[in-house]
Amino acid sequence: MISVVVPVYNEERSVALLLDEIRSALDGIGASWEAVFVDDGSTDGTFGALTRLHAETEHVRVVRLRRNFGKAAALAAGFAQAQGGTIVTIDGDLQDDPAEIPRLLAKLDEGFDLVSGWKTRRRDPWTRRLFSRVFNAVVGRITGIRLHDMNCGLKAYRAEVVRGLPLYGELHRFIPVLAHDRGYRVAELPVNHRARAHGRSRYGFERYVRGFLDLLTVSFMGRYRHRPLHLFGGLGLLLGALGIGVLIYLTVVKIGGGAIGQRPLLTLGVLLVVVGLQFFSLGLIGEMITSHHEERGRGREQATLHVDEILS
Repeated sequence: MISVVVPVYNEERSVALLLDEIRSALDGIGASWEAVFVDDGSTDGTFGALTRLHAETEHVRVVRLRRNFGKAAALAAGFAQAQGGTIVTIDGDLQDDPAEIPRLLAKLDEGFDLVSGWKTRRRDPWTRRLFSRVFNAVVGRITGIRLHDMNCGLKAYRAEVVRGLPLYGELHRFIPVLAHDRGYRVAELPVNHRARAHGRSRYGFERYVRGFLDLLTVSFMGRYRHRPLHLFGGLGLLLGALGIGVLIYLTVVKIGGGAIGQRPLLTLGVLLVVVGLQFFSLGLIGEMITSHHEERGRGREQATLHVDEILS
């Protein structure tokens, strides 16, 4: 089964048209499918429209969130309810073209675990295209995952990629990075992009600011989650070495008969050594916590090897 997860917010006029296009795209490939619409706290008649679609066709499932939690939370809720072995995500504003889904699935069959769409000709204002280009360049530079369009809503996944994937804040922008850090193969495919027909865009400059902060989180968790000493220990050694260098210099000055008791450089040297020790200690504590959780995880895996049968 193919599960199409569609996060929607105030898209009353789009959901029925989108479902018709999804049906046309997937009925042609002869596979069973479902459309999981996630209403992210819409304030218009979106949920009523989805309720009618659910009553009219067996392919539609609807998830309603209590309020507007954001796209990441909506995707997480959709992933949790999806039953297919292959999952496709698509935005509910009709700008993503459902006719591209078979091409994404074909690319997935080439051995990839995640295929991300690339809107080569974006039908968005130039300001948004500019911010997006800068954002993608920065993300590629920091994470090493060089995609032209990291935030394209049209993606195809093997189901195991998204199971247990931590999604909150603006982390939905970095799903390819999170998947790559877990060892999955990521590919990109040019897709058609259409002008917005209904509603208005809810993306602004502030979302890119929040996205940049989440980028720091993703980068840290990807590189140093299992080796925190490499980050904090390195900073600690650097600061400590600078502090020791300053104190050695002041010691030479003191031996030469100079007065150092009132010099701000003395305070700076001591402060650098103390802060360096604190960073190094923080790295050691992080290593202890990480190794403890990894040992517990290995213990649970070994315990399951002895289980013969589970009835539930």
